[in-house]
Amino acid sequence: MFDTPASSSCPTAAALKGAIQLGIGYAVGNLSSKPDRDVLMQDFSVVESVFLPSEGSNLTPAHHYPDFRLKTYAPLAFRYFRELFGIKPDDYLYSICKEPLIELSNPGASSSWFYLTSDDEFIIKTVQHKEAEFLQKLLPGYYMNLNQNPRTLLPKFYGLYCIQCGGVTIRVVVMNNVLPRAMKMHYKYDLKGSSYKRRASRKERSKASPTFKDLDFQEMHEGLLFDHDTYNALMKTLQRDCRVLESFKIMDYSLLLGIHVLDRKPLNRGYRGDSRRGGKVLYSTALESIQGTVKDPEPVVDDDTFGGIPAKHKEENLLIFLGLIDILQSYRFIKKVEHSWKALVHDGDTVSVHRPSFYADRFLKFMGSTVFKKIHPLRGASSKRKRSSIYALKSASQEFLSPQKDDKKTDQKKAQSLDHLDKDSSCRTHTANTANTTSTNNTAHTANTANTTSTAHTPLPSLTLCFLLQFTVRPSSPIFCRGRSFLLSRTKVMKTSWRTGEDPPFNLELSNSC
Repeated sequence: MFDTPASSSCPTAAALKGAIQLGIGYAVGNLSSKPDRDVLMQDFSVVESVFLPSEGSNLTPAHHYPDFRLKTYAPLAFRYFRELFGIKPDDYLYSICKEPLIELSNPGASSSWFYLTSDDEFIIKTVQHKEAEFLQKLLPGYYMNLNQNPRTLLPKFYGLYCIQCGGVTIRVVVMNNVLPRAMKMHYKYDLKGSSYKRRASRKERSKASPTFKDLDFQEMHEGLLFDHDTYNALMKTLQRDCRVLESFKIMDYSLLLGIHVLDRKPLNRGYRGDSRRGGKVLYSTALESIQGTVKDPEPVVDDDTFGGIPAKHKEENLLIFLGLIDILQSYRFIKKVEHSWKALVHDGDTVSVHRPSFYADRFLKFMGSTVFKKIHPLRGASSKRKRSSIYALKSASQEFLSPQKDDKKTDQKKAQSLDHLDKDSSCRTHTANTANTTSTNNTAHTANTANTTSTAHTPLPSLTLCFLLQFTVRPSSPIFCRGRSFLLSRTKVMKTSWRTGEDPPFNLELSNSC
């Protein structure tokens, strides 16, 4: 944001960009002479000021820009933030000062200007005086949040500066770049979760790369599909970040969403990482920002995804790039008045400006149900392995029971013949409900059973038990089976199966009398 007196001549855009680069370079270089130490509470409110004349001085270099004054806010605190994200001072200077800054257009309602570094790593945004003050007050809480959660979709602030040049005062903040230039964004959205005036204007739609809004997304997409783990990680990160913003009484923020369709065009490599001497910034990509299970990872080597999150829309494979932006709007008096005025004309719940708690809940609901959706697998596919193992056990049990049924019919015929031939004799030996006689254990067992209950039409429970039942009965002990008495004269092995929660398929009952 520019503060320009009416009577003064404005410096050119090139002079302003050059002054910004020179000022940041001087501030970072001067900071390197200060020893490292822990950040103290008073460090967040420090403002350092230096005058840089064009002819130079004992402390400042000569330059070909108009004279300007540089103010650096909380230099030690921001140095800590850069170190937290693995940014070395040399790499920071190389990115900002090596090549001219690239000016970007601003699709938002604010009058901010955006500059991009040539290596595609950092964004320099102009902010208003109130926003700069609010950010400085926010720094202690921001410091605490980054210590707890370095993986976040919140903006990552690397520096806050003020340049007074030729009667113009601009305040700039250095942040991470959410959308890499090397990746063509087929769709861009600025999403708030509200519906009042949330449609891109005709002027915006006519641009080569327009930025659409909430109502446009609902018309153009039916939701972006993610696998179960990615969806949960993304929503968990958004929920945590929104609660942090709510605690700071911040609202009216947006989710900047870039969509690259993989099936349309090959990737245009050539920007990010090509001119950097050092490694990449930690947690700088969308995928790194939502994966919070690994601590202090090594920088990931650039690949064709540029850290995008894989997703699907209908039959298209996508890469998603996203981040929360415009978080320097607090719910102060002017915003309360704005909400009250709009609520008189329109539904108050549909306007963008709202109290922080309501805004966060509405934002998360819109993101979790309309924008991001979970891929639902085929019904029961999640338990495929479990069902396969159960079916295998069921097949095995059926193999065991099939020969058992055949043997039972044969044994019943034999028993009837024996019963007619010798009615007065004691109970005879009968082979019941078994197959594959193999036994090495002669320990005597008393068993209770013989009625085999069919399981063909019962629902398959969670576990099927297959086992060998071995028993040995003395000839003097009769067994009653299906109303007949038989005498077991040798050791038998019964191979059978039953499911947990059911009665066993045999019902042998021992008695001392025939």
